[in-house]
Amino acid sequence: MSFDTTLPGLCLINAKGIDAPIVIKEKYLLMSVIPGKKPSISLLRSSILFLSLLSIVVALAACGGSGSGSASASSTSNGSATSTCNASTGLTLYSAQGYDSDMAHAFQKQTGITTKLVDDSTGNLLAKISAEGNVNPQWDVTWFDGNVSMQSLDDQHALLKWSSPSASNLTTLGKQYVASDNSYYPTGLTTVGAIAYNPKHIPAAGLPKDWSDLLKPAYKNLVAMNDPALSGPTYPLLAGLGQIMGGENQAKQYFSQLKSNGLQIFQTNNPTLNSVETGAREFGILQDSAIYSAIKAGQPINILYPSSGVVGLPSVIGIAAQARHMACAKQFVNWVLSPAGQSIMTHHDPTDGDTYFVPLVTGVTPVVTRRLTGINYVNLNLSQWSSVEAEYKQWFHTNIVQ
Repeated sequence: MSFDTTLPGLCLINAKGIDAPIVIKEKYLLMSVIPGKKPSISLLRSSILFLSLLSIVVALAACGGSGSGSASASSTSNGSATSTCNASTGLTLYSAQGYDSDMAHAFQKQTGITTKLVDDSTGNLLAKISAEGNVNPQWDVTWFDGNVSMQSLDDQHALLKWSSPSASNLTTLGKQYVASDNSYYPTGLTTVGAIAYNPKHIPAAGLPKDWSDLLKPAYKNLVAMNDPALSGPTYPLLAGLGQIMGGENQAKQYFSQLKSNGLQIFQTNNPTLNSVETGAREFGILQDSAIYSAIKAGQPINILYPSSGVVGLPSVIGIAAQARHMACAKQFVNWVLSPAGQSIMTHHDPTDGDTYFVPLVTGVTPVVTRRLTGINYVNLNLSQWSSVEAEYKQWFHTNIVQ
């Protein structure tokens, strides 16, 4: 009897220091045989088992004691070391955050782990992730504003479900935005649906108090907002108004009426804010962090929050289910959710809107000034709105943008 048995997952250091799977060649096994008797099957099996186990023990000792020569750092899955991060290979981060370059450089400096950053808009990143597919993604971590879009990735089985030990750092408010299956985590909170206005150009009717006011004739041709096809935070606004008004159809009716009342669509925050600054439009519906950065920059802008609510818009971070550098990715996410990582975010450029987030990690104090309390947050029904995102966006493009 002669055949080879390979034991996967084990390594054997050969004379040249090269790792190779252990191959037990049973034709070379020896045993003691009583003269004049055939070898017993039980004795044969016992000998094979003994030498096989001995080989495994020796191989494990060799693997554990050998050095590969590559830089590595330990990683955790649920707080205990389960794999290693190759620091020289590092990780690839797809991000739409204003402070992501600061974060990538700080993480690499503090840990020695190479961090490759792909910075783009949320819409472009989602298109890139979709094009790459789930089998061989080129990204390890993705990070952007809006848990609806992140939930869509989770629904497509694109995200890793894991328990970050740093999730214990989250505040009570922060824990509300953790995915139910732990596939993504919140890193900060802003809102979408705040209204920017120029105090030098307040109409005779005064400031609107709620969403329904914007449909009044007194506000005709005065309102602007972003295009959800290009502005990542704007789809959660569409979803949020649907939730506030009782459903998707009610929200579609509202936007149709708003268009009839002269709603103008711009691509992103900057042209929408510019229209308010110049007086071309009196009101811009935006992510509140963008409004706060405009105020900080000295622009003639102020902010109000509709009384029936604005959408809580968490910045969310997730790991690819088939990430090539999963151990490094976990270390990055754990660091982002730590006070050390959050400190880089809060000390980012005060003229960048992304700096104006509500901290969701215990003990983190914002450096910039923004409203933190008295906001009526609407928490979206993620399964409801992620399932209709493509259809809802297409409807908006066909009926409102065009």
